[in-house]
Amino acid sequence: MIGHDPLIEIIIPNWNGEGMLNHCLQSLRQQTFSDFAVTVVDNGSHDGSIELMERQFPEVRLIKLDHNTGFSVAVNTGIEAAKAPWLLLLNNDMEVAPDCLEKLCLAVAQYPEYDFFALKMMNFHQREYIDGAGDAVLRGGVGYRLGTMEKDGEGYCHDRETFGACAGAALYSRGMLARVGLFDSDFFAYLEDVDLNMRARRLGSRCMFLASALVYHIGSASSGSKINELTVRLSTRNNIYVLFKNYSWGLLLRFLPAIAVYQTAWLLFCLKKGMLAPYLSGLCQAMSTLPGLLKKRGKMPAHDPAIPVKRFAAMIRSAEREAVCSIMARRTAAGKGNFLLNLYCTLLL
Repeated sequence: MIGHDPLIEIIIPNWNGEGMLNHCLQSLRQQTFSDFAVTVVDNGSHDGSIELMERQFPEVRLIKLDHNTGFSVAVNTGIEAAKAPWLLLLNNDMEVAPDCLEKLCLAVAQYPEYDFFALKMMNFHQREYIDGAGDAVLRGGVGYRLGTMEKDGEGYCHDRETFGACAGAALYSRGMLARVGLFDSDFFAYLEDVDLNMRARRLGSRCMFLASALVYHIGSASSGSKINELTVRLSTRNNIYVLFKNYSWGLLLRFLPAIAVYQTAWLLFCLKKGMLAPYLSGLCQAMSTLPGLLKKRGKMPAHDPAIPVKRFAAMIRSAEREAVCSIMARRTAAGKGNFLLNLYCTLLL
């Protein structure tokens, strides 16, 4: 790692992730590419993370926050402090393949018309399985990591344009973030990258999935289990944020059937998991902040003239088709049926 004028600056938010952070930083020391710097933004950890970095990783810039500010504020703090033209966001529970940064450097030169890149995220424990191969989006206002829980194969071995990137492993140009804006701090955590993807695409930015830029993801290392009261409350609230912040009234009306289907499915899922209380809490929080959210929407940059509302709607619909195909492929491989998804496609896609 170098400290002056790097091409890429890696920003890692951390909250009580000592064990995995150590593994992540060690993997960065093994890179075949050296023109990068690393910044860790610590969200008030009390598990020894700070002592670990000060003792074992003096080459890493450490920014200390005094409490858990959430993902958005932490990464924004790192972005604002960085100087490199390209910014790589990494979760602290990532192992980075030795040639990953070299592949990113090559991609920046190979695809000059693209403003951000999605890395290929593999399952840390079952490395033949994908954790995410670029992000799609559902009209219901949530993202979907393409390829999740699918075995790696031909369909995920080639670079391709994708709707957006999961912020757990994504490379952004500084110019794009200056134009589009940083992560919305109101989200705290969850779906903030869906919001950024929508804002970026609405303003004409494009994302490329890089099949050879590999990272290995544990998942839910900071929040614990994937489904808990925190994730349900924030996911419910932030889903409403995404919808009302990024959809015009016309788009909300056009997508209303798909939104209603998703909201019903999410409610039934929360009931099944015994998570009605955090679901209702998230819904109430969203509704109480809706006036301020609508004001924020009014201050957002207008659509790029080359990306009118109709084309933006078509992008989202196309991305949803890709997500549904990925979900159906995973379910088929697991021996599960797709009757309801096929019905949804027939009636609404």
